[in-house]
Amino acid sequence: MDERFAVVLVTVPDMETGRRLARTVLEARVAACVNLVPGMESHYWWQGKLDQSAEVLLLIKTTSDKIGHLERIVLANHPYDTPELIVLPITQGTKRYLDWIEASIKK
Repeated sequence: MDERFAVVLVTVPDMETGRRLARTVLEARVAACVNLVPGMESHYWWQGKLDQSAEVLLLIKTTSDKIGHLERIVLANHPYDTPELIVLPITQGTKRYLDWIEASIKK
């Protein structure tokens, strides 16, 4: 298994925020691709009570060595007090796609 690659899940309140954050991480070369998935409804505990909100899910494709830098960018540019940032290792993928991820984030 090769765990040099990862998908990072980040939720944001709207498409405008998602687009801005996607551009920021892409311009910083800490991501090869960001998919924005609109129309998500989240239900969760917040400050001791149940809450819900409409959100947009960002699927960020990156390499494991860029995760720390990616996290710093997300935390510095995210409107939430406690943003979701979950890292899922990519344990398998086509060689051409994984090579593309790696090549896309090199300066």
